[in-house]
Amino acid sequence: MTETETFVCETLSKKLAENIVVIDMKGISPFTDSFVLATARNIRHAASLAEELEKEALKNGYGVRKREGGEGSTWILLDLYDVIVHIFTEDARMQYRLENLWADRPSERWSDQEA
Repeated sequence: MTETETFVCETLSKKLAENIVVIDMKGISPFTDSFVLATARNIRHAASLAEELEKEALKNGYGVRKREGGEGSTWILLDLYDVIVHIFTEDARMQYRLENLWADRPSERWSDQEA
């Protein structure tokens, strides 16, 4: 796991994100090296996770290119250049099923024991 991926996973885990998965996108995506997917308990939790990650990323010298998904969003995307973070509510994650879309790519599940 890269330094940025570890930073993202640790930050999300500390704020109680669930089911954090890193998908390797090297050689597939021209704009990022990996996706990090995380599940929030509800819409407010999703917004809180995104705000905290954005704040901590900027504080720790990671660039934030873009954030998509505003108030009330069930899917929030944060682009940290080499890592794109997808924060979903459980229903939205089940609906969009990005893990299934990229099932042929190497992936790694974040474990709280790693934090």
